[in-house]
Amino acid sequence: MDWSKAVDWKNFRIFDLSQPTSWRAPPFMWYPPFKVSWLKTLGEHGVRAQYIESSLHFGTHFDGQMHFMTGGKDIASLPLQNYLVGDGVILDIGPYVGDYDIYTPETFKKAAKEGNVEINRGDIVVVRTGYHHYAWCGDKPDEVRYMIKHPGPDVRFAKWCIEMKFKWLAVDAISQDHPLNTVVRKARADLVEEAEKKWGEKIDKMMPWPENYQVMHVLLFPHQNVAVQESPSSRNPPPEAPRPSALPGGEREA
Repeated sequence: MDWSKAVDWKNFRIFDLSQPTSWRAPPFMWYPPFKVSWLKTLGEHGVRAQYIESSLHFGTHFDGQMHFMTGGKDIASLPLQNYLVGDGVILDIGPYVGDYDIYTPETFKKAAKEGNVEINRGDIVVVRTGYHHYAWCGDKPDEVRYMIKHPGPDVRFAKWCIEMKFKWLAVDAISQDHPLNTVVRKARADLVEEAEKKWGEKIDKMMPWPENYQVMHVLLFPHQNVAVQESPSSRNPPPEAPRPSALPGGEREA
């Protein structure tokens, strides 16, 4: 079979969803850093070999069910056909969100309507917040803003994702969840007050724990709506192609 003719590439564009992998990339809160060392070099041994040490929760990565569920599926158990690869949308919500903002289904529907993007049940959804610009490898690096202040969803959005039966989601931030709905709330408790001033509400009302803790993981994963995080997917997707064929690559939720 001539596989070059299996796909009409005139109608497809491929987007690299991965951030560079480097020791310079800051790890997620309370995770070990990425480490690279030389075992052998050309000068000394006539061959190059490296030793790499890393958690799986680093850089652009795909969260599987077992990340939050006993007995959940690992990534190797997820089917390529009609799941990891399939129809999807890149939705730019950047114009509607900023530091600490909370987005809802209405945010998505407004962005889709004004961007002339059709969101269908069962889609793969890539969320463009614009915060990839603030990543260590972005053009406006700001580690605190990228890791702690990026916008995130509330429980209404998580329930909407289940209702829409989205296969998986990707985002250009450290988490599908709002950062202050993760361990970041404990690691940087000093910034909670700043967020509360932005919201005009206490965090325990906006994102109560434990019932709403990491809803984009805890609530979605049993439904196999999984997640990709730290994806700079959003590098200027062409407005004329709002429904690319999707390939896995950033933080994603499955």
